[in-house]
This record gives sequence, structure tokens and C-alpha cells, in this order.
Amino acid sequence: MDDASALLEHASCVLFDFDGPLADLFAGHPASRIADRLRRRAGRLGVPPAELPETGDPLRILRIAARHDSTGRIAAELEVQLTREEVHAARTAPPVPHADRLVERLAAGGRQVAVTTNNSARAALAYLQRRGLARYFGSHVHGRAADPALLKPHPDCLERALASTGTAPAECLMVGDSPGDFFAAVSVGVSFVGYARNDRKAQALRQAGSEHVVRSLEDLMTAAALA
Repeated sequence: MDDASALLEHASCVLFDFDGPLADLFAGHPASRIADRLRRRAGRLGVPPAELPETGDPLRILRIAARHDSTGRIAAELEVQLTREEVHAARTAPPVPHADRLVERLAAGGRQVAVTTNNSARAALAYLQRRGLARYFGSHVHGRAADPALLKPHPDCLERALASTGTAPAECLMVGDSPGDFFAAVSVGVSFVGYARNDRKAQALRQAGSEHVVRSLEDLMTAAALA
């Protein structure tokens, strides 16, 4: 708690990963089923079936397809399909407990907020609009780039957020729930707090090197009030 308060005290901007810290994007539309559909589509488009593993991660399929497609056509078609799936999921995705109030409290305290996510920016914005949060984020919703090589842990979306908010890395704090989020933040000098909804997430974050991990966003709400 004290560590989170200290980090927030020096942060004029808070960067949020989307699926995990803000929303449970795939609660009603399991990511594993989306990955299955993408895998079948990738096979029909020419990616060798032996290169397409059984996985519950749609982004892994997207990355693999990009490696086997020098033209970028296959990855582009899969990205369109994945975006459509994510936008559909965003229509019913439930919020993470305390996430809405945390965003409101940060904004009320004068801090900028931004989204830095491997999901589609369209899906994140659709969700934020549904929850009445889009006004806090404005134009600072930075999602998946066209090139899968720029997905986190590459810091591309964080760099775009820093540019759009006009803040230096030392003035920012990122809230993420994966090692990729942590590595992306560290690579550009942004402080990081991990959100872990279960023991598996907490262990993965700590093994990656995250020193600050919270099990509830309520901890960050309290820290925001103290910072």
C-alpha cells in the first residue's frame, strides 16, 4: 500500500492495460474459442497446420501467422477478424471490481489516464463508452498496431501513450496484469504496478520481476486517496 501510494504520488499519468485491469473482456466470449476460429481461418489462408498450436491465446495465432506471411495479407485478415471478435466481446464484458471508481478517482485528482493494450483500440473504446468512462480517456486509447511484432512486450503502445499525453516516462505509472506489460513498462522507464486476480497471475508477475503487485484495485483506490 505504501509503495503504491509513493508510485502514484509521482505519477501525473496512469497507463492501464485493458483486458485484466479494466475489464474481463472475454468473460462471455472465451478467448479459447476465438483462438480456435482464428486458427482455422489461418489454416485456410495458407499457414501450415503443423505451425498452428492448440492455444487459448488469439494473439499467439496472430503472431504465428505473421511469421509465415511475408506479404502481411494473412495477418491483416486475421487482425480484422480478431478486432470484430473483441468489439463483440466488449459489448457485454463486465468491469473488474473497483476499476471504474479507480479511473474516476484518478481523474478527479488531476491525473491523466490512458489505455495501452494488445487488444483492439476499437474494442477498448467501445467498452469505455458503454461504461461511461470514455470522457476520462479522451484520445488516449492506444491499442494493437497493424504489425504483430509491435505487441507488448514491445513498448510501442506505451510510447504512443507517452506522446499523446505529453508525459515523460518518469511521470507515468502503468497498471498491468502480465509479464509483457511489465517488460514493456520497464523498457521505457515507466513505473509498474501489477494487478493479479489470482495466485497464478501474481506468481507470473513476481517471477518476471515486478516488485509491486496488488490483488485488488481497491488497494490502488486507497493509494490514490493517500498520494
